[in-house]
Amino acid sequence: MLLVKNGKILTMAGTSHENGYVLADKGKILKTGSDLNEIDDIISGLEYVNEIDAEGGYVLPGFIDAHCHVGLWEDSVGFEGEDGNEMTDPVTPHLRAIDGIYFSDRSFVEARENGVTTVVTGPGSANVIGGQFAAIKTFGNRIEEMIVKEPVAMKVAFGENPKTVYSERKQSPMTRMATAAILRENLMKAKEYKQQLEDYYNDMKNNDKPEYDIKMEALLKVLNGEIPLKAHAHRADDILTAIRIAKEFGVRVTIDHCTEGHLIKDVLVSEGIPAIIGPSLTDRSKIELRNQSLKTPGILSRAGVKVAIMTDHPCIPIQYLSLCAAMAVREGMDEYEALKAITINAAEITGISDTVGSLEPGKDADIVIFNGHPFDLKSRVLVTIINGNIVYKREDI
Repeated sequence: MLLVKNGKILTMAGTSHENGYVLADKGKILKTGSDLNEIDDIISGLEYVNEIDAEGGYVLPGFIDAHCHVGLWEDSVGFEGEDGNEMTDPVTPHLRAIDGIYFSDRSFVEARENGVTTVVTGPGSANVIGGQFAAIKTFGNRIEEMIVKEPVAMKVAFGENPKTVYSERKQSPMTRMATAAILRENLMKAKEYKQQLEDYYNDMKNNDKPEYDIKMEALLKVLNGEIPLKAHAHRADDILTAIRIAKEFGVRVTIDHCTEGHLIKDVLVSEGIPAIIGPSLTDRSKIELRNQSLKTPGILSRAGVKVAIMTDHPCIPIQYLSLCAAMAVREGMDEYEALKAITINAAEITGISDTVGSLEPGKDADIVIFNGHPFDLKSRVLVTIINGNIVYKREDI
């Protein structure tokens, strides 16, 4: 049994407790509240209760980075640790992040030390279809122990990145038109593959089973609504193309980066498309970023778009996720909405809110304790808990 008490509990589920507690057992949250007498009957008579005194600090669900590449670009390694972009084929939906993540990378340690307990990590944006993202915890002795959901999304990329990679090879796609065409072509192939499978299983005597195709099998998860397209799109026109293609095929899509989303906020609202915004603490290193602004999360949030904030690690190191959210607040985003952007919104947008993102009964006991408000630059993480286990404790407490 785990009891965190005497903290400002922000459940991120619409309730808070000024001097409250979180009770967990077997890796799951049992109860939150403000009256310790409520749990006396529960803990009385137990041989062992691990009590953690938050000493008036802030207690929140573990933070979630909704888009990064942690573990796929290893810290301080160089080429040997660069496993995020298979730049040999613009169509690689069959690639799985879990086969490239180095689970012992130092960045996972730094994530835990700064309250990040879940990351949605996967391939980069070199290819039109890059492969399958995974949602994983930031602690584990092997990748299989870390998985929250896998796959969680199918990475696709628009705009400058695939153009740059393949124009150097004089290979398609060299234009935005080709990028869109390649994505359409493969979604249509997957649609036909799906129909052939359905025809076969509905009438095995009169239909041949299609030859196994690992790429099409991967894309079936998108067509069947199991996972969304995770669309790398900075410019407004690329965002609109991503939405257009998703609508053509009746599939879900999230807009990741969404750098110029504030220019077309009404479209995002009317289409009900969520935005995963960032990285915002970088230079404008390419033309697509010329309208990059820390104001974008606040503008979209106020307009009614569901917003998550991401680091795109290693573009911004994973440990600065809360700083990214704090900077959005400084530039006009509501403070509570910014907290949601790295907790419950990030979980809902990426499809993992059934287990993480808020302190609610039945969810994973992923808890972080700060000695001050998470957006205060001087605040430090005191304790990080994943699945009910303390995975980080500041040594001087």
